[in-house]
Amino acid sequence: MSHINYNHLYYFWHVYKEGSVVGAAEVLYLTPQTITGQIKALEERLQGRLFKRKGRGLEPSELGELVFRYADKMFTLSQEMLDIVNYRKEANLLFDVGVADALSKRLVSGILEAAVVEDEQIHLRCFESTHELLLEQLSQHKLDMIISDCPVDSTQQEGLFSVKIGECSVSFWSMSPPPENPFPACLEERRLLIPGRRSMLGRKLLNWINSQGLKVEILGEFDDAALMKAFGAARNAIFVAPTLYARDLYADENIVEVGRLDSVMEEYHAIFAERMIQHPAVQRICHRDYKSLFTLPKR
Repeated sequence: MSHINYNHLYYFWHVYKEGSVVGAAEVLYLTPQTITGQIKALEERLQGRLFKRKGRGLEPSELGELVFRYADKMFTLSQEMLDIVNYRKEANLLFDVGVADALSKRLVSGILEAAVVEDEQIHLRCFESTHELLLEQLSQHKLDMIISDCPVDSTQQEGLFSVKIGECSVSFWSMSPPPENPFPACLEERRLLIPGRRSMLGRKLLNWINSQGLKVEILGEFDDAALMKAFGAARNAIFVAPTLYARDLYADENIVEVGRLDSVMEEYHAIFAERMIQHPAVQRICHRDYKSLFTLPKR
């Protein structure tokens, strides 16, 4: 076997990923008959069946599983190559960034500022979603980087890397007058608003509350800090946010800090694929010193 037709292999790769000839035909804008003919030609070249019937669908044979593993590496690598070549050719350097929706927008804005320099034309496109969905899009090459509240394990997520940008403590806030009891007992006086438990910060807080044996009533979970503040003020509830929010969002004389947790931190991580290591914007974000951005206000 001296060579292989890579078009045939490409069509097979799509049939495997889509789970059917019809699905692959729709993605490739070809007729199912064309796809079927190409798969048969590849099977003849490899001298074996790549798929077998399962009801009305297809499932890969052992040979099909083997071929797909190699094909997937090949076409994923070729897409990475095209991405790198294309962003170097763009008049405006395109940079697609996903942001975990529970993070402080002011802090994320400060991080993204590192991507912009005066002598370079850059086009930023930012998208918000959950950590899990953003990670999936990053793996599918739909994003160049994500800013999230938790890192990735490179041993579990092959080809993905993360750099810790910074962290800050969290505080509990309420409208004046503050609760009567000292912190943290005061959390039992009023109903509590926290970040959603799908976020890393939300899960950390729930674990801390349980570890303290506090009997709190959680009124609601919010990803948006401004909405949490507005709802908390209307319901006279205690709400949670990173201590750094005291600079702007909570710089209100009617809002007081009732307690601060230095043992529970909100973290900020830049996560990117191996193909983006040399991207100028990724380089700048990962190597910037963010000490001033994460400096806490005085108590």
